[in-house]
Amino acid sequence: MAEIPDELTPKEVVERLDKYIIGQDAAKKAVAVALRNRVRRLKLSADMREEVTPKNILMIGPTGVGKTEIARRLAKLVNAPFLKVEASKYTEVGYVGRDVESMIRDLTQTGVNMVREEHMAQVKQKAEESVEEKLLDLLVPPVKPPKKSFLSEEEAANQEQETIKFKDTREKIRQQLKAGALEDKMVEVSVRQKQSPMMEIFPGASMDEIGANIQELMEGFAPGGKTKKTKMRVGEARSVILNEETGKLIDMDRVVKEAINRVENNSIIFIDEIDKVAGREKSMGGPDVSREGVQRDILPIVEGTTVITKHGQVRTDHILFIAAGAFHISKPSDLIPELQGRFPIRVELDSLTKADFERILKEPENSLIKQYTAILETDGVSLSFDDSAISAVAEIAFEVNEQMENIGARRLHTIIEKVLEEVLFDAPYPKPEKTEVTRQYVEDKLKDLVKNRDLSKYIL
Repeated sequence: MAEIPDELTPKEVVERLDKYIIGQDAAKKAVAVALRNRVRRLKLSADMREEVTPKNILMIGPTGVGKTEIARRLAKLVNAPFLKVEASKYTEVGYVGRDVESMIRDLTQTGVNMVREEHMAQVKQKAEESVEEKLLDLLVPPVKPPKKSFLSEEEAANQEQETIKFKDTREKIRQQLKAGALEDKMVEVSVRQKQSPMMEIFPGASMDEIGANIQELMEGFAPGGKTKKTKMRVGEARSVILNEETGKLIDMDRVVKEAINRVENNSIIFIDEIDKVAGREKSMGGPDVSREGVQRDILPIVEGTTVITKHGQVRTDHILFIAAGAFHISKPSDLIPELQGRFPIRVELDSLTKADFERILKEPENSLIKQYTAILETDGVSLSFDDSAISAVAEIAFEVNEQMENIGARRLHTIIEKVLEEVLFDAPYPKPEKTEVTRQYVEDKLKDLVKNRDLSKYIL
């Protein structure tokens, strides 16, 4: 489990983010301070705590430079509920599409799922013990003995022998079960059918949410009563019974209460493409008619309001909002003044250089080279990149970004995939294979694409 925020200073947060994101020091510092301010707020008196609101952040920079990754890693670092949304997917009230309050409902569901998994992990050992007993009952069904008062001495003695024999058999099966020798054996399991849920229509709910509720309602009507006998392998039955037994051991009311508290005080919402709704309307028609309306609908969510969800009321006053956009056409000042004021921390992210690309390929714990090396290792291929190859990939990625659309580090995925295309297709080989990627290897694979400008537009 991630460390609680109180254990992390801003410097430590930046150090953790450095393991996955290259450069962008200003953005890392901004989010680290915002995170620490939450901890500081929780140490204040109750009255003062309510007055301190999050200092929301606006990230400005081209695509593929790490805006989303910074927010995602930050949330993962402190085990906080996290939701990424695109501002362009929302429409103002009165138009067909998602309304902005749905982001809070989605975030709350994420929080409930997160806390539920944590509670399930706490009771997993106890649930697994119960699962073992239930699987044994399916494999060696217990026989109800007759009452001893109706048995003769000989019958009672035979009954005792049968009981001893049954216990021995059950113990042997238990050992086989623990050893995994019975995973493919078929058993008949009583599977609980979904109950018909309450259909919840929230005030202002959009058509897609109403549709989701109707679908959930229809799924609840299952024929055959509350349980249904189903034949399955022991391996599958273990998973089904484990979920059922774990569900019995956790208190969902407590889970929901804890989740709402975490959402209200510790969650992060990343609003991407905020620049797409930043333009002011110049006419009363056309596809952009609801841009300013979306901003005005987002405003109360960011300012602090109460949203009704199926798990209860959720206050948004202390949720940390991180908005991001490239702002190629529009600029932050094109946002309505009220919304601008709700994102007081402005951070500009730098475009990636060739040196950045080289570091991105080598340094992060989840770097592309480490990923492809691990993937091909599963097929017996030993893959290695020398420094000249990494430099060549970085150069080509940088040049293609300069000549065409700048998509940042995402260009590296395209380049690496093209370089390793044949190896990925031909593997696995009859015997272990060693592939060394050099500068010459990279240039041979990409020389025709790089030279042919028209072709590179489509392929790279």
